[in-house]
Amino acid sequence: MSGKAFTPTAVDEHIGQRVQLRRLMMGLSQKDLAKICGVTFQQIQKYESAGNRISASRLFELSTALETPVSFFFSGLPGNLPEQNRSGKIVKAGEQKSEDPLSKNESLQLINLYWKLPNDDQRKMVMKMLKSLNGM
Repeated sequence: MSGKAFTPTAVDEHIGQRVQLRRLMMGLSQKDLAKICGVTFQQIQKYESAGNRISASRLFELSTALETPVSFFFSGLPGNLPEQNRSGKIVKAGEQKSEDPLSKNESLQLINLYWKLPNDDQRKMVMKMLKSLNGM
């Protein structure tokens, strides 16, 4: 950079969140991902927090390490023009669509933990409990 302080954009933040999301989905620590990519875990922290912008070549490297297409990191970003969400609210470029539960790390952690259960019986018990808690 040319001496200017880096100010992350909403897109930088979104991509960092998607890196973290995919890393968690795969059950990797920041240290694990750093080792695969040949960088320090602090660098992965900076990418995920949007403290550092991810270059195109590094994003390609991350997509390979995280076994996902590069497009995954852009998924959920609105287009360049403002658009309306289901409630009619205008969503500006780069804003998160907070009503989408799959955009939340917690949702993907839940899915990941669900599929790590050792057998179908345990998964059925968890599903029954969740349905019961939701009055279904």
